[in-house]
Amino acid sequence: MAKKTVASLQTSSKRLTKAIKMVKSPKSGAYTFTEAVMTPEEVSGWFTKK
Repeated sequence: MAKKTVASLQTSSKRLTKAIKMVKSPKSGAYTFTEAVMTPEEVSGWFTKK
């Protein structure tokens, strides 16, 4: 499964990161992309959970 941190976003006093991961559908087998904006510390945990 490929993963990549796309951008670092700066908003007021918080530093945020936009992360995108590919998720395979169990029914059709097609891949979809899931995006989320979070703090850099949460990115690793977000990629490991299903």
